[in-house]
Amino acid sequence: MIVGVDVLCVGHASYDLIFPVSRHPGADEKIVADSLLSCGGGPAANAAVCVSKLGLTSAFAGYLGVDLYGDKHVQELNDCGVNTQLVVRGTFPTPLSTILVKPDGKRCLINYKGDTQALSADALNFTDVPAKVVLFDGHEPFISLPLAGKARQVNIPTVLDAGSVHEGTLALMGRVDYLVCSEKFAGQYAGDERKALSRLAELAPNVVITLGERGLIWQRGNQQGALPCLPCCRC
Repeated sequence: MIVGVDVLCVGHASYDLIFPVSRHPGADEKIVADSLLSCGGGPAANAAVCVSKLGLTSAFAGYLGVDLYGDKHVQELNDCGVNTQLVVRGTFPTPLSTILVKPDGKRCLINYKGDTQALSADALNFTDVPAKVVLFDGHEPFISLPLAGKARQVNIPTVLDAGSVHEGTLALMGRVDYLVCSEKFAGQYAGDERKALSRLAELAPNVVITLGERGLIWQRGNQQGALPCLPCCRC
């Protein structure tokens, strides 16, 4: 068991094949990509890498297959300084994503998981919470829910990165200290971001809704606010 990381990131890891293209192809159309970038991805795995690159210590807990893409992903995590002792390897395939990215930053994504399922509740033994902060993405609900409960008992802050509404994010959104969700999640949950902000603030003490190039909105208790996006994030 790992000891003493700053942020433990629990959830999804995939291997991404990213193709920059001049435009998204139409029906029955073949186009040529400008280049290819292949690297590990997934919300929780990416968060662990970002934490490490910011100079803090991180660990990733989740699944990767015993295959070429799983091997590459584990190596990349290790190269970035992410602790991988809580990575579960198995015979089901590593999830793959093919991503087409236009010059304006708009993208489309195809994800493949095959028969890979979420880890069972006993796949990892969290006798302690080995971190100062725990981040979830909802894709591993069976190991995340009991860990969120343990973290709350010992006053360790928890964060949910909610990209879309699904079983895992719905189960966790009322059990974390910081609920950070996307514009897509807000629309799926309540129809628009303002309604979502008000409703989600009844479930979590701190709520953030990210709005892409429009920045973000937040609520803590009865306080609300907004922040613009960073200049480098504007297309």
